[in-house]
Amino acid sequence: MSKGVLHVLKTKKELIPLVGIVSMAAAGAVSFCVYSLLSKSDVIIRKLGDSEPWENVDPTKSQKLVTINQKWQPIEELEKVKKLTK
Repeated sequence: MSKGVLHVLKTKKELIPLVGIVSMAAAGAVSFCVYSLLSKSDVIIRKLGDSEPWENVDPTKSQKLVTINQKWQPIEELEKVKKLTK
């Protein structure tokens, strides 16, 4: 009753494309998670240490995967509030 995956794929060849597509989707999801953890500054794993890690995010660096026609300019009121609260 416990047949191996390769044995099932050899007997039912119509499952090969399905297994291939699902495997590629899973590999893509895992690779995007690893990419986000290693390269994005807004993704944080450890919760110890800095209490406000969003303050360390560079506003000039895009945090999105695709950014179209977006320019960052500081808001004067927010900068004043930030200086007053520190």
